Amino acid sequence: MVESADLHLTQRDYHRSPVPYMLKTTAFVTTALTIAGGSWYVAVNMTTASDLTAIYNCSAFFAYAFSVPLLGDKFRFDKVFAVVVAIIGVLVVAYGDSGPEKGDGAAGQQQNRPLGNIIIGIGSVLYGLYEVLYKKYACPPEGTSAGRSMIFANTFGSLIGAFTLLVLWIPLPILHILGIEKFSPPTGEVARVLFISVIANASKCRITDHKSRKANKLTPDSAFSGAFLVLISLTSPVLSSVAALLTILIVGVADWLRTNKTPSAASFIGCILIVAAFLLLSWSTYRELEEERRRRLSDVGVDSDSDDE
Repeated sequence: MVESADLHLTQRDYHRSPVPYMLKTTAFVTTALTIAGGSWYVAVNMTTASDLTAIYNCSAFFAYAFSVPLLGDKFRFDKVFAVVVAIIGVLVVAYGDSGPEKGDGAAGQQQNRPLGNIIIGIGSVLYGLYEVLYKKYACPPEGTSAGRSMIFANTFGSLIGAFTLLVLWIPLPILHILGIEKFSPPTGEVARVLFISVIANASKCRITDHKSRKANKLTPDSAFSGAFLVLISLTSPVLSSVAALLTILIVGVADWLRTNKTPSAASFIGCILIVAAFLLLSWSTYRELEEERRRRLSDVGVDSDSDDE
């Protein structure tokens, strides 16, 4: 059903094994996700925290850009406007009250900043592409019940984890032996936060203080394991991307409660813009679904009239 993108299977479809398609799709989608996510870790020591946050969260725009040609979505001004508002909100949060970063690596960051921005920009594009590829190749077709879509989304999420565990670890010892990158088991605070993130079922996490580059702060990424995959399956990559930006608000509130430090005006304004963008996009999606439902009812009515004649 997923491979044929049709609710009504033919006799040939019933006798075809889904295993080869699922293996190819899992490898393809997981590789795209890994490259996109890995770009964050490559760029984190090369550019500033503000650039990193702003550019990477522009994946919502690229998700919409890829949705038009790959998913056949219609170009709608209200959707574009909502995505732009969300990105502006991210920019306000990222740059609104940021000062010059200090530390031993500040000079190196300034020198490598253009390259770091290019790397994280490529990662942002690939993350938007990953969301659209998942929707196109790994989601049940329209009309599938919500329950089945949720079960399949979690199944595919498990396949992503299995592929990562069984295959994507292979380059690690090679890089370690060649001395390109040294790997060691996490200890101390890093191990504790990693354990918490695994228990919380977060697909990825950012364990870093952007100013000192020390592992002492957990910032959730724009994707949350099965819940994010379910949201894409039930709605769209664009709505899911903008919804993921709401984590910026949640992290701000969590930091406020944890440190008892009132967020800046820029953080408040940026979060308000992100929430407003999500509400605008939700309303736009609802209107689009209603228009589609009315069109289908109209088509059914026309077909009935033709049969009567």
